[in-house]
Amino acid sequence: MAKFNFSQDRVYVSGAGDMNGRGDEMPVFDLFQGNTEDRIKSLEQRVENQEDEIALLKSSLADVLRRLKEVETSSVASAYRKPSPMKNHFQPLPSRPTVDNTGTPKTRVRPPSPSVHKRSPSAKDDQTKSNGTVSNEIRRAGSTDNLMRDSKRSSFRSKKTSTGGPGGNHKQMTYNEEEGSVRMHLRGRPVVLYKPSEIESYNPAEPSQMPDNKLKLEWVYGYRGKDCRSNLYFLPTGEIVYFIAAVVVMYDPKDGYQRHYLGHNDDVKCLAIHPDKLKIATGQVAGLELDGREYKSHSCKKPRLPQVHVWDAVSLTTLHVISSFDRSVACLSFSKIDGGTYLCAVDESNDHVLSVWNWEKETKIAETKSWKDPVLSCEFNPHVENSIVTCGKSHVIFWTLDGGQLTKKQGLFEKHEKPKYLLCLAFTPTGEVLSGDSNGNIQMWAQGSTRKISQVIQAHGGPVFTICATKEGYITGGKDGCIKKWDTKFQMLQQSQVSEETGSIRTISCDNQGLMLVGTKKNSILRGNFDSPLEVIVHGHTDELWGLAIHPSEPQFLTGSSDKQLILWDSTSHSPLWMKTMDDGIQSADFHPTNHNVIAVGMVTGRWLVLDANNMELITVHTDGFEQHDVIKFSPDGNFLAIGSHDNSIYVYHVTDGGRKFSKLGKCSGHSSYITHFDWSSDSKYMQSNSGDYELLYWETQTCRQITAASSLRDVAWHTQSCTLGFNVLGIWPEGADGTDINSVYRSNDNRLLASGDDFGKVHLYKYPAIQPRSSGHVFNGHSSHVTSVKFLTNDERLVSTGGQDCSVMQWKVV
Repeated sequence: MAKFNFSQDRVYVSGAGDMNGRGDEMPVFDLFQGNTEDRIKSLEQRVENQEDEIALLKSSLADVLRRLKEVETSSVASAYRKPSPMKNHFQPLPSRPTVDNTGTPKTRVRPPSPSVHKRSPSAKDDQTKSNGTVSNEIRRAGSTDNLMRDSKRSSFRSKKTSTGGPGGNHKQMTYNEEEGSVRMHLRGRPVVLYKPSEIESYNPAEPSQMPDNKLKLEWVYGYRGKDCRSNLYFLPTGEIVYFIAAVVVMYDPKDGYQRHYLGHNDDVKCLAIHPDKLKIATGQVAGLELDGREYKSHSCKKPRLPQVHVWDAVSLTTLHVISSFDRSVACLSFSKIDGGTYLCAVDESNDHVLSVWNWEKETKIAETKSWKDPVLSCEFNPHVENSIVTCGKSHVIFWTLDGGQLTKKQGLFEKHEKPKYLLCLAFTPTGEVLSGDSNGNIQMWAQGSTRKISQVIQAHGGPVFTICATKEGYITGGKDGCIKKWDTKFQMLQQSQVSEETGSIRTISCDNQGLMLVGTKKNSILRGNFDSPLEVIVHGHTDELWGLAIHPSEPQFLTGSSDKQLILWDSTSHSPLWMKTMDDGIQSADFHPTNHNVIAVGMVTGRWLVLDANNMELITVHTDGFEQHDVIKFSPDGNFLAIGSHDNSIYVYHVTDGGRKFSKLGKCSGHSSYITHFDWSSDSKYMQSNSGDYELLYWETQTCRQITAASSLRDVAWHTQSCTLGFNVLGIWPEGADGTDINSVYRSNDNRLLASGDDFGKVHLYKYPAIQPRSSGHVFNGHSSHVTSVKFLTNDERLVSTGGQDCSVMQWKVV
């Protein structure tokens, strides 16, 4: 065994001469000769390049083995076909230097993008990798074990190497007319897809056709309250305005309609209303546009800049776009006394820069570093000219704008306890500043040359998140879930408590008639006053959202999230029919095809359960493995239930008694990574499945055995098309795409349209089947995170999409 020895200025490797460990010591490199850091970086780069070369060789070898196995198992001698030449698959490996691998390699981090969180690799993946063993079971075309299954760790590398540039994936999609198969490559790995016999002539070079339909955003379910504030207001039109994901929503609760401003391309973080109530300013975060269709160029990253959009609330047209921010725009405010000439903004750079703009001219008036710690609120004083107040972690600062310069005075707490956070701001009719802190107190700051506290009010039993000034006084809300009404001298008049189900208070807005809007930390919006119970008018999920199921006969759909909430929505009234909180996070769900009151739900803990939708009571609970169940589906005839797990297996159950009794039939084992999608055949006899390392396998239901002759199933009619790998959906993959770029695909029930959701917040619509490479389609924005699922409703008139970390559900009308 080779050993490394360290001297004063050299590293030696000994025992490398023969199998018994004999040999002379050999110097590896001089530690202090030249630039050591550059040498290490060079070695790391060479190792990384060789890993990609090895991955390519492994995939090529697996393809050769697959072809040999097909030849051996063929029952007809004439079916023998020589494997296609492999000379283009192999490339010479560069000489590999001797490297000390005992050190910890530097972590390669993926740059920020809408897809921050992906499905993690299964425990079985890691176990296989650590053991270094390969199963003897027959694998699918081009499959290799232990090959980059961790989508988080390897996604950045795939983005770098999947371009057509140097070091990238230069493999092109090819068509074998004799076999009637298409070979595509994902991260250098070949995937063979067989053409259905009904397609008589096929030419991959022919242009694809655009779909006859488009999508129009009809409704957005949810609200961003968990990590934003001051983002809920009344408009003179009777609408309320708020945001979620990359969409600003204007919702009329009385008439029941929504309008949407879609000018942003990433998360909206803040919102301000102009004094005329007709113009709105919204700020967004920075990100990267990593659309695979742009990978042809070496500069494949188109920046999503942090911007402020000023737009018309009536026509929804963008009036002005202001850039020159860093990371994100944290808070905004229009000036009040001068009628809204100026707009101030604070970004989320290290110095949290405060800038003042003449927004109509798009010119910067002043700019300064505000504070080293987070700034949570920024407001123009509505009663004092050129006065701005900011607050945040352990500070409140009073700014004066004079001659293009911003001068500041820091608020002094003196004998009063200094809170960890000052969370919100408001103003008295005479111009005094009010601030709410993390200790539950409200401070009133005296005007004058020295900014000192003139009064402290103990308002809440926890942090004060919002202070809303009204004609009669003030309304405050806090983490304690209590809403309090005060007079102008801060004598409490009334109070109200919201339930724990809706979450603590995040922001409050009032109209001239005393009607309140309350935004909560659990992404809900409530409406009402102190004389009647508050009504929840907007519901939302609060965590990663993956589960989506369509009702087989009604215009309804089901969503499940890691927040443990299972919600049945009515797509017509745009409201939840019922909600149930589970014990664990939810990953997948499905309706029974004949008994529509039976719902199967896959959890993140290895459990799966069946519910009665009428009374929301549990019918049965089962456990298979210890990892999340990414897919759960009933067969079309309702006699089987299959659960695709993160432990690389598909568990199959026999279903009787109208979906109320389940007996285990078997387990489909053969995938080398976690299950991402699967479909049933229309006659329920077969399944096709995809996995995290881009496998496409086929199974026989009754025996749970893998069907290795994939070409024999080319003409099987599939009940659904949710597998992202398949001949009829090969056109959804952009050139040079990573295998994780497409999260979801779904075919319309009339077989005319195909929708997909990608890793970049986009929903795509194609003509079905999409069999031409890089098929033409329409692209629709709205989500700011990876689109985890897309599905058509039963009547194909609408499409539902779910976002991952943006926690949003969007309903699109097919037009």
